[in-house]
Amino acid sequence: MTPKRRKSSKVALKEEETKIPLDLSEAFEDDTKEEFEEQPEKTQSKNQNKEELNLGDRIKQNIDKVKAKDGIIGYILRNVKSASIDLKESGKIIDYAVLSSSALEASQKLSDTFDLGDIKHILVQGNTVKLLSFSKEETKISVFMEQKVDHIRVYKDLLS
Repeated sequence: MTPKRRKSSKVALKEEETKIPLDLSEAFEDDTKEEFEEQPEKTQSKNQNKEELNLGDRIKQNIDKVKAKDGIIGYILRNVKSASIDLKESGKIIDYAVLSSSALEASQKLSDTFDLGDIKHILVQGNTVKLLSFSKEETKISVFMEQKVDHIRVYKDLLS
């Protein structure tokens, strides 16, 4: 019998998001400006879709697909404003959070020490569980899984 998966928790931090209004019509020269104004709905909706589906949002959407796969224990998704945690073993949230944070921090220190450049992703393998962690923009993602799960497939699914 597998334990029931707990609903995701979201913790809001105090920092406020700053939004900068963007007027795209100023970016175009006069002759293309008319074309932009003739079809504002179509052009503006494409730009809004790109802005709305930034990398962090795409990862949040894809994490739901990944967590439904067999062998996924859970995940921790963090940015500067909030953290979202979904683990099958709710009693080990602190242990998993410390492991995730320590792994990401250690990988950065190793990269700096040995001049490795940017780290694509890291994998920590134990006897029964493995941890895939990576950072994209300001989002830090850690996925905990059983040994049998293909971590490269999980990584690609999250970024697709």
